[in-house]
Amino acid sequence: MRAILTLLGLLLLTACSRSPATITTDDGQTQMQVCFTPGEDCTTLLVDQINAAQKSIEVEAYTFTSFPIAKALVQAAARGVEVQVILDKTQFDGQHFSVAPYLQKKGIPLYEDNQVNIAHNKIMIFDQNTIETGSFNFTKAAQNNNAENMLIIRNALLAKAYIQNFDIRQKQSQPIHFPIPMAP
Repeated sequence: MRAILTLLGLLLLTACSRSPATITTDDGQTQMQVCFTPGEDCTTLLVDQINAAQKSIEVEAYTFTSFPIAKALVQAAARGVEVQVILDKTQFDGQHFSVAPYLQKKGIPLYEDNQVNIAHNKIMIFDQNTIETGSFNFTKAAQNNNAENMLIIRNALLAKAYIQNFDIRQKQSQPIHFPIPMAP
């Protein structure tokens, strides 16, 4: 844990380069990338990670309006990657714009996390060994207008903890089998 905290500090120091910084632990067990907006292209970094996935992608999101990220998930599913998405209840209410109808139309399994006040997670888990987390919502605004951060960590042990939490959230969520209303 101390090594991870040291690496996070180094990542923050090297992030001033305005391109995503990458750090690998001395033992080679963990690799991390950090990205900040405005100024860095976190959407492309995430899309590249989605494109590299080979087996599975689990997603939890509060707001999800980014078409490039949604399109990459659909393309991943088309090439045989198992994609599952848990979204906050606001993404299904027809009052907020969301890519949920697009994902549903393309056959991506969707779940509504409606057992908590706000499902505020913003994570992806790739191939059970890499996680993406941080404040970065999967939105155009997060990329272009907001001060956000994204951390991608390649570490199977940490990914296992995120998978366990995903499984808990999924069991407490409702699978979406009805047409999702579109926001006006």
